[in-house]
Amino acid sequence: MLKPIHRVACSPALAACKAMMQRFALWLCDPAITSVGLTQAGLQPPVLASAIEANWLWAFLHKIDSGHSLLSRAQTLADMPDSEKGALSAWVNSISTLSVQFQPAPLPWPTNRPAISDAAWKAFKALMEAFYEKAFKSTGGLPFLANGAPTSAGGVTYATYVRVFRDAHRLSNHPHAREVCVMCGGPLGDTPHVDHWIIKSSFPLLSVCADNLQLICSTCNEAPNKGDKPTYSDIGFADWFHPYLRPGYGSVQPAYVLQEMAVRCQSPHAVDQPRSESLNRLFNLASRWTKEFKAEYANRQNVLCRRERHRIQQAQERHTQADIQAYVQQWQMDLGDCEPHHEVHSALAAALQEPTRLAAWHSELALVN
Repeated sequence: MLKPIHRVACSPALAACKAMMQRFALWLCDPAITSVGLTQAGLQPPVLASAIEANWLWAFLHKIDSGHSLLSRAQTLADMPDSEKGALSAWVNSISTLSVQFQPAPLPWPTNRPAISDAAWKAFKALMEAFYEKAFKSTGGLPFLANGAPTSAGGVTYATYVRVFRDAHRLSNHPHAREVCVMCGGPLGDTPHVDHWIIKSSFPLLSVCADNLQLICSTCNEAPNKGDKPTYSDIGFADWFHPYLRPGYGSVQPAYVLQEMAVRCQSPHAVDQPRSESLNRLFNLASRWTKEFKAEYANRQNVLCRRERHRIQQAQERHTQADIQAYVQQWQMDLGDCEPHHEVHSALAAALQEPTRLAAWHSELALVN
């Protein structure tokens, strides 16, 4: 969250899809509903909000998942015992109020799956994740336009979301400018990932949710970094940022610690320091920033050495400590805030102007010949 993160133009489509998933899941949990009542006619309003959604969902349920139709997954849920329906219904309602977790005195977050059978949980998980894997990521897309209006064709897709998110979070208007990962501040790369902030394997109802998706670099999203790590603790979300509901922009920054020769993930606000530490554990930011810091340090050192050799070859006076400081200051002024690693390089520029570091560089250049 080194950069601002905000919802994008097609976020209403994701919100509409999540609402449809919630309504469908709760309907399946109604004790009056059994697999016999799971028909196209039975899905029509008021069960779902529109006929377009009902007809789309009926066709969607006939897709195959791991050798089983999604309809069979839904039938498993519709035929659960009433006690399991009650447990799943309560879990769905609790998960659906994610925003409440970031308000004062939130209700406990259900860190465990609902008390239903393994078969029922497997069916629910496969059904909910399919909205992401088989609808959102397919060419057909979701049954919603970008503004959330139901549509029979041309709905929002994964590719649409990636494009819109990238465009909305570009730091430079130049079409060929480098793109920056909103999380770590490094290069976004050619193959960024749509990340589920709260992992969909544990909370499949949030697999298509505007507040649970963002685009980050593949390095951030893969193990040993975020991967499938949780973004909450036993006490809920108190010690965690959230991309939209508790943004970390401005409260997360790299800070160089001279004594440790390392970069830390710090916050200028004491209340946010535990959240910065949680974010650091999630993405290994400090170690990654330290690596970049040291790599750019070596690069700047090599630049100065080449310049020193050139001066020697041209029989010019060698660099003074003041020359080195002027070089670092000019480099600092030239740093672009739209470039990857801007914050880390800025920390490096400040560290290089420490008197002891300037003196050390001056001494090292004396050995160049």
